Amino acid sequence: MKKITGVIAVLIATTFMTSCGNGSASAKVNKENLVNAQSRDAEIQKGVASISLDKREYDFGVVAEGEIVETVFNVTNSGEIDLVITDAKGSCGCTVPVWPKAPIKPGETGEVAVKFNTLGKPNRQMKTVTLTTNTASGREVLTLRGSVTPKAKI
Repeated sequence: MKKITGVIAVLIATTFMTSCGNGSASAKVNKENLVNAQSRDAEIQKGVASISLDKREYDFGVVAEGEIVETVFNVTNSGEIDLVITDAKGSCGCTVPVWPKAPIKPGETGEVAVKFNTLGKPNRQMKTVTLTTNTASGREVLTLRGSVTPKAKI
């Protein structure tokens, strides 16, 4: 038993010693990855995108059931790098956002248009649209609220 343990220990030690002797670590670095990392780091040092909204909430008041409520949220890039909105999701299928797919340059403004179909949504309503962005928080929430007068029952 001692001989087997001794042989295993020698094999492990030999493996470790020979595996570490295959040249310097700098020879193993992929130069393309190094260039990509440097450009990424330079972009990060510029700062993060910052978003300014003309409103975060839209109160549509009182509407009749079946109407389609529409509004536009103006999104301004108040940061130092391009603002990218990668996704916009409504809290339900009745709330549909349309957002700018191209980056918004610093100082420029884009529009997020939102439609809310009130059909089958009577009474007090609150719907949200969540924007996935490259800002520090990573997301922004827009809100629509109001009352929907139910259709008369026949």
